Amino acid sequence: MNALQRHWPRIAITLLPVLLALAHATGLWQLSTLERLDHLIYDMRLRATMPRTLDTRVVIVDVDDASLARQGQWPWARDAMARLTTELLVRQQVAVLGFDVMFLEPDRSSGLQRLRQIASGPLRNMTGLAAEIERLAPALDHDITFAAALHNRRVALGYYFTRTPVPSAKGQLPSAPLLPPDTFPKGASYATAWSGFGASLPMLAEAAPVAGFLNTLIGETGDGVIRSVPLIARYDGEHANAGYYESLALAVYRLANGSPPVRPLLAPGGAMQRLDSLALGRLRIPVDQNASMQVPFRGPGGADGGSFRYVAAADVVEGRLAPGELKDKIVLMGATAPGLQDLRATPVGAAFPGVEVHANIVSGLLDQRLLAVPDYAPGYEVLTVLVAGFVLAFGLSLLSAPRAVLLGAGTAAVLIGVNTWLYIGHSLVLPLASALVMTALAFALNMSWGYFVESRARRGLVRLFGTYVPPQLVDEMLVRPGSYSMRAESKEMTVLFCDMRDFTRLSEQMAPAELQAFLNTVFSRLTNVISAHRGTVDKYMGDCVMAFWGAPIDTPDHAALAVRAALDMADAVRDINRIHRAGGRPEISVGIGINSGVMSVGDMGSAARRSYTVVGDAVNLASRLEGLSAHYGVEIVASGTTRDLAPDCCTWQELDSVLVKGRAQAVAVFTPLTTEAAIAAQRTGQLQRWTQVLSAYRRQDWATGRNLLAPLLAADAKKVLYQLYAQRLASMALRPQDPGWDGATRFETK
Repeated sequence: MNALQRHWPRIAITLLPVLLALAHATGLWQLSTLERLDHLIYDMRLRATMPRTLDTRVVIVDVDDASLARQGQWPWARDAMARLTTELLVRQQVAVLGFDVMFLEPDRSSGLQRLRQIASGPLRNMTGLAAEIERLAPALDHDITFAAALHNRRVALGYYFTRTPVPSAKGQLPSAPLLPPDTFPKGASYATAWSGFGASLPMLAEAAPVAGFLNTLIGETGDGVIRSVPLIARYDGEHANAGYYESLALAVYRLANGSPPVRPLLAPGGAMQRLDSLALGRLRIPVDQNASMQVPFRGPGGADGGSFRYVAAADVVEGRLAPGELKDKIVLMGATAPGLQDLRATPVGAAFPGVEVHANIVSGLLDQRLLAVPDYAPGYEVLTVLVAGFVLAFGLSLLSAPRAVLLGAGTAAVLIGVNTWLYIGHSLVLPLASALVMTALAFALNMSWGYFVESRARRGLVRLFGTYVPPQLVDEMLVRPGSYSMRAESKEMTVLFCDMRDFTRLSEQMAPAELQAFLNTVFSRLTNVISAHRGTVDKYMGDCVMAFWGAPIDTPDHAALAVRAALDMADAVRDINRIHRAGGRPEISVGIGINSGVMSVGDMGSAARRSYTVVGDAVNLASRLEGLSAHYGVEIVASGTTRDLAPDCCTWQELDSVLVKGRAQAVAVFTPLTTEAAIAAQRTGQLQRWTQVLSAYRRQDWATGRNLLAPLLAADAKKVLYQLYAQRLASMALRPQDPGWDGATRFETK
């Protein structure tokens, strides 16, 4: 909980990009930059996953520059279009022919209209001229010729829808819509709606009743790039039957596959259901809210793109292809000549032939290589933003900088990986930009806050406490950096003194440089132990180190931490001695004194030199206790106050009741036992017997005390404590009992 409290401002600042991304994902605040980035990601991924192979089933008859040079400017005469149609459907035996061109105006290339004007004008008096012209009219009317070539053939014409304030209609739509106007529930839009159209001449429309619209939705993306094409669209005008009509690509595909009926499938939901897909038999085509499908581009466009075979329209008209060369192919006729302005911007090319857009849709339907923008895409976006946002907010704030960098990079990698897996493995087009941008912004803000705000607070605390306080305590102090200062205050704490014994003798045996390196090694080990137990190093005094617990951070268990640190310091010294024995160097020993009590802590000293330290009678007592360790033959001497504050941190053995120099009140002193010593003492009953020895000693029952001590001496004759009390008991037995004796031992030296 402390870590969260310390970092809550950093967590909060990291969540700001999350809120921004959520506003975009939920539609509260649409950000065009994120939409463009999503389009860019989609385009890059589409280009990276395109098959880039030739689809031999679909052929494009191209009105290119060479065809215009040979057949003349566009539009060509309808008798040429009739020859092209007959060539493809009869001599070449193609499966389906779709026209990505429109025939809105009557053909005037034959001169029939001009002959009629002459017959009714300057030559109106010429007998039989008008009748002869009308007799020849069917042969001279190229529209009739073209209509005859279309009649009862597998042909799909093209047309376009319009939406203007004053609806206009030109030509004729198919006699019946693909779906009736009441196909969908009322109250929602299931496809784009149009009020006007431009279609083929009625004569041609009736000859080839299958037709499809050519509209794309360039404006929907905002960048003029065609990524999706509507498969059905709603016509609500007055010049044809209202209802839902099909696109040219869908019409061509259906015509090539036996014209299966189209069945719309709505996504499960409430009253406002959404169109999920269009079913053609077993084929299910996913569509978006405009009844559009994502164009499954095969590769780069054009004759050199390698996705489809291109055949010059002039070659077809002139019969240059071998008979049956295009047998059973699906053929789309369109124009790539730049002057005819049928080049489109797509994700795979800025000048992509419009006819090839339809060819890619037909190819994708044949392969069932269909991309879907599911209705749960907004929910997916919200979920990814929330999960990634909270992972980053808490993870970046709580981890170290290197791990935070790994977390940020890992989060972005997971987002990209999952999104790409859904795209490649399940053909799902899902948003990614908002989560990625949120990740980048969250990382930048979090790291900036950590560097400019928390690091500044850390540097301030380090300046005050860095030389005294272990790093983990500085981290805790960052929870409330303003609560800590060097100002002196009185509080209950525990202080420890650790002094190296026989240092003078040791220094005489070592060179100064060697002695310095040795002290650095010892003090580094001891300081690490103190820091591990949350202690604050006060100072080093020659061969002595002083530390305290309970400041600058309040530590309720300061006494227990100090005792455990003392035990580990003694273990560390034993480890050092093992290394010294192996290397032939002298061994060392230490004496440790511990006391708890009220003392003053803060910034103390002179104007020239100050330090964060503790002072007071409790500190002086700890220093005196450290000097008693050698007297009692133990490494650690602790006051009764420390023992009372930490009774359960270890097993205690009472040493004595002492009066040290400068104090008028006796103090009980104890030593903490290591785990091994405590187990052995408990098993043999030494502690219980030792308590009885002290009790007899304080009653001045010298004989009982000596009898109780004898087994302890026999078990451990080298134990200094037992030898000390054996001497005391023997000496006291020679003296008369003192009625005023309190059992305390008086020490007159420090």
